[in-house]
Amino acid sequence: MRKEIFDLLNNITEEEKSILQGNPSIKKELYTTEDDFVVDSSKLLAQGKLIDIRPHTRFAYFPTHRHNYIEMVCMLSGELTTHFLDGETLKLTAGDILLLNRHARHDIEPCGMEDIAVNFIILPEFFSRTQIFYDRNDILRDFIVSSLSDKKHVNDYLLYHAAGLVTVENLIENLIWTLIYHKNDMNTIAMSTMDLLLMNLCTLSTDTLKDMSSTSNTITIQALEYIDTHFVDGTLEELAGTTGYTTAYLSRLLKQNTGLNFKQLLQQRRLQEAAYLLESTTLTTEKIIKKIGYENSAYFYKIFEAKYGCSPKEYRIRYT
Repeated sequence: MRKEIFDLLNNITEEEKSILQGNPSIKKELYTTEDDFVVDSSKLLAQGKLIDIRPHTRFAYFPTHRHNYIEMVCMLSGELTTHFLDGETLKLTAGDILLLNRHARHDIEPCGMEDIAVNFIILPEFFSRTQIFYDRNDILRDFIVSSLSDKKHVNDYLLYHAAGLVTVENLIENLIWTLIYHKNDMNTIAMSTMDLLLMNLCTLSTDTLKDMSSTSNTITIQALEYIDTHFVDGTLEELAGTTGYTTAYLSRLLKQNTGLNFKQLLQQRRLQEAAYLLESTTLTTEKIIKKIGYENSAYFYKIFEAKYGCSPKEYRIRYT
């Protein structure tokens, strides 16, 4: 990794300075507003962004917690030890990549100065914004789909030993560089790089090969693929005809495995496509509205601003 990036990640943060000055506890209010320690993406991510990074906080014990997003921990140097509620302990070393389920509850032992880990924050919406997805039969794909559920169906983590794999190391370095030095102007490139990183991880064997190829997961994947390619004019009735299942069953399954119903997933996908077109094309907002399947402009403006915190015009200025 380039020295300037490594040195930047090795810098002592304001939170770490406070710890070293005699405040040894992690400040919960920096991560959540809930009594239960659920690390909140809204505390860490700028509105409208689907992925970002932050260095892991060293020098203090990080108490038992979980996340409302999927977290990817990349170990750059040293070691990190984490304990899960079921009693399992993992020790990460340089080159390890740990993907954590949203439901995984774990703590982390204090790290030293040379123990550098980067946490990638990945919102669930990231995984339905692109038509590039991962191998249908791959454990990573099943893990991600199941992780979006409101209930825990899968193991807590996937662990990859990627030390020495040049392609993976280069993609991680590129992703870190993009997210640090081009936070607001290379959003599409950052997401495409994350896609490539995950696709490369799909080719690796993992240390947690548990069977997640259940019928419900397979149907959910099929439904998400349908929404991904038919978001303009797709219907639940057509999906039911394609899969051979009733609309009622599909509605329950999608809600169970993603937390959203068909209509909400369709809207989410349309808004993500609108954001992509605003970033990467010169199409007018009105043309984009028609292109993604909406006829009511006022309704589109309302839901777009509710999701991204700004108007389409402001979004385009911010991210292009």
